[in-house]
Amino acid sequence: MQRYLFPNDYMADPSVHVFNDRLYIYPSHDRDSGEAFDDDGGHFQMRDYHVLSLSGNPFEAAVTDHGVILDVNQVPWAEKQLWDSDVVEKDGLYYLIFSAKDYNGVFHLGVATSERPEGPFIPQKHPIRGSFSIDPCVFKDDDGSIYCYFGGLWGGQLQWYQSPEVLTKEGVDLGPAADRKTQLRCPADVPALPSFAVRMSDDVLQFAEAPRSVVILDVNGQPLKAGDPHRFFEASWMHKWGGKYFFSYSTGDSHLLCLAVGDNPYGPFRFQCELLQPVVGWTTHHSIVRYQNRWWLFHHDCVPSNDVTWLRSLKVKELPASLFE
Repeated sequence: MQRYLFPNDYMADPSVHVFNDRLYIYPSHDRDSGEAFDDDGGHFQMRDYHVLSLSGNPFEAAVTDHGVILDVNQVPWAEKQLWDSDVVEKDGLYYLIFSAKDYNGVFHLGVATSERPEGPFIPQKHPIRGSFSIDPCVFKDDDGSIYCYFGGLWGGQLQWYQSPEVLTKEGVDLGPAADRKTQLRCPADVPALPSFAVRMSDDVLQFAEAPRSVVILDVNGQPLKAGDPHRFFEASWMHKWGGKYFFSYSTGDSHLLCLAVGDNPYGPFRFQCELLQPVVGWTTHHSIVRYQNRWWLFHHDCVPSNDVTWLRSLKVKELPASLFE
């Protein structure tokens, strides 16, 4: 059972949190640009962010659209493509960490702040120093430390920032970086390209350290290979329960959402299971939240637009608590 959450508009990539006993949903916003479908998502346009919220059973509660919380025209360094974002609260201030392309066509992460979870958010003048790629997830640990997980292959440019030496040691010649559009062209036994995790500075405006690779292990304790259908592609999400760290993510071309578990926020994380089977659309993107003593998976697919425009819509389904025991 799942709910088509917000039929009023096309939205995707939901990051969901509980603030003040209310569920807040921070999605990206698809708009049909009229351009032909392309592999880098340009046809979705994605020029602003909204925030949605609800109180009560997510299968039944009315969804409130609080309107635009940030527009690309407000971000001095960003030209286009406001992709996935996430929000974290610290000391009564809310931090929106988002991904966008600069005027050179390169993705970076930026920060915007608000005194309210429903915004509006005021962006910083510059992107986070040393940031790259897309799909930030912001996780606050029990001790107050805040971590950002990020990265997405292909149009998300993550492969641009992987050291070629890692692969050439395996005897693989990938050619110039510009030709390494995605790891999908790599031999199946090459180590899978990882996402990244980084602790944020105390003011949540910069990285406090160099980003670290997030390694996912198979059932035998070995790092996943590029040919494994459960290897990382994009859409990092982190939550903690029972002292364990649960890292979930999208596999891209194999169209799965997967769950892995570790003992600390940096990993490594051992693969546990598939959370969601393939949906209509090339991939999906998600978040997991505990609300009113039940676990909820928010995600997107391309129903009802289907293959006419491939614009995406928000969905929610319940997860069994046994996944996190």
